[in-house]
Amino acid sequence: MTHEMTEPAIFLKDVLEGLSASPKTLLCKYFYNERGSLLFEKICELDEYYLTRAELELMRTQIEEIVQTIGTQCCLVELGSGSSLKTELILERLQSPSIYVPVDISQEMLMRTAERFRQNYTQFSLQPVCADFTRPFDLPRLKENLPTIVYFPGSTIGNFSPEQAMKLLRRIRDSICDEGGLLVGYDLKKNRSILEAAYDDSLGVTGEFNLNMLKRINDELGADFDVSQFEHRAIYNEDQGRVEMHLVSLGHQLVKIGDTRISLETDETIHTENSYKFTVEEFSQLAMNVGLHSVETWYDSRGYFALQYLKVRSEAV
Repeated sequence: MTHEMTEPAIFLKDVLEGLSASPKTLLCKYFYNERGSLLFEKICELDEYYLTRAELELMRTQIEEIVQTIGTQCCLVELGSGSSLKTELILERLQSPSIYVPVDISQEMLMRTAERFRQNYTQFSLQPVCADFTRPFDLPRLKENLPTIVYFPGSTIGNFSPEQAMKLLRRIRDSICDEGGLLVGYDLKKNRSILEAAYDDSLGVTGEFNLNMLKRINDELGADFDVSQFEHRAIYNEDQGRVEMHLVSLGHQLVKIGDTRISLETDETIHTENSYKFTVEEFSQLAMNVGLHSVETWYDSRGYFALQYLKVRSEAV
């Protein structure tokens, strides 16, 4: 007889494994409790955080061509839906019979978004799924005659290492079959100063978002992190092509999580997030490695952000 681990047990396991490693890490998916999701919404409004504005501009100016390319009748599965603001531009143009499946790890955010959509959109079926899309999960029973379009906006794909991204892209490829597709947003490589400012804003909201991970561990796992003894740091690692976010210990600390003690030295860091940046050629090759080929790519006016539509290669295995 097998027993599946509960979400709190998985959270605890992941935290202890990450903090026992060298160097110490925490998984960025745990940013997104209710407070973390709200802080991220604030980040998206910051002057320095160009990504959301670039993606919105791209969507607003090219939405007709985007929807014409993916089709107006489909099952739209959005990974990491959040408040789904960008998705509304697509949903407004979908025709019946269509299905919208928002997938998010935050139950509170998902239910809030679902309620708003039920009131505003009646031309399609809404089937929210609370799940961690980094692990396999079941989609609701969908109409077989509708193509599945997976929408993965916001450059979230950049949070995965190339190996992890390929694993996720394989699962997406298997879920969309020959008639579906993947519409994915990602951040393009650019000047270091622009990249680092986007993850270390002058108002300190990104720092608060990063530190909230420790508050969540305290609240949900009974840890005793002194959050005031950590500071936020963001750097662009040009060799790896990624922005890294870290929590830096301001002194020697001993943290208790259940029966486990975690020791941190002065200036020791906890690596909480990577955000990989790509050229279009780099991302197209990554997708091609798992049997997805590029159909079309759209850009914002400054060339900061890309939205790419990919389909399954007929020779993919």
